[in-house]
Amino acid sequence: MPSGTKHKNYDDSFYDQGNSDILEIELNLLLQAINLKYGYDFRNYSITHLKRRILHRLKISGLNTISELQNKVLWDKNFYGIFLQDLSINVTEMFRDPEFYLMFRTKVIPILSTYPHIKIWQAGCSTGEEVYSLAIILQEENLLNRTQIYATDFNKSVLEIAKHGIYNKKEMELYSRNYHDSGGKRNLADYYTSKYGSVLFDKSLAKNVVFADHNLVTDGVFAEVNLVFCRNVLIYFDKILQNKVLGLFSKSLAKRGFLCLGTKESLGFSDHENNFSVIDKENKIYKKLQVQND
Repeated sequence: MPSGTKHKNYDDSFYDQGNSDILEIELNLLLQAINLKYGYDFRNYSITHLKRRILHRLKISGLNTISELQNKVLWDKNFYGIFLQDLSINVTEMFRDPEFYLMFRTKVIPILSTYPHIKIWQAGCSTGEEVYSLAIILQEENLLNRTQIYATDFNKSVLEIAKHGIYNKKEMELYSRNYHDSGGKRNLADYYTSKYGSVLFDKSLAKNVVFADHNLVTDGVFAEVNLVFCRNVLIYFDKILQNKVLGLFSKSLAKRGFLCLGTKESLGFSDHENNFSVIDKENKIYKKLQVQND
């Protein structure tokens, strides 16, 4: 950057003056530095997602360039912890996309109910809202006692939130509506206690849940399971990483196991599309074929 040049934030910064090539270089150097220093690899995340999060952090931190940001990330662990939250995928809600959960109850639960023991991998579980959503459905279908859920995320901070099952009471109106629209058989309030503006979900819902650190980018097969539940995570990856992670899910699934993705995600055009049949195209529910091409 030319000496003496001052910028308030990225909105009127060097990057907006025809220097997008510099942005790309600095972005790549930042991601490489994070991988080398901390072992987290974001290099195959969606570039649009990364730019938006990183430039937002520049703005609110009063920094001018990604190079300045990189310096703080490498030398200030507290700042890195905050920055990691920026890059993490923590947009979630209970019973998100109620129609999906309704179809899950209708098309997947009847088959799972025939199994003597059910193993589920909820990958990218974030702060746990969808873990408790799934547990509630299993409880209402009398399957929770014979189900083992592995809820994983690479971000240890969000895993701690998920383990405690404490959420903002203000969210309960939306969550209750979602629960009702997803075919809920009771009132959502039956599953939590409320105090001081927060709600605590019943600990019995998590009695068969193992919360564990797992990175979809760098780690291997977590366990052989009957259901992989990973919704609205792949949309933040580029096509190469999406294909890699779908392969990981395929290898983790037992034959005839189920894969549930987000409504904007798909097996289409991946190397693993032919390993699955489509159970519900609109709600992205798939079933692994007995003979596959892993």
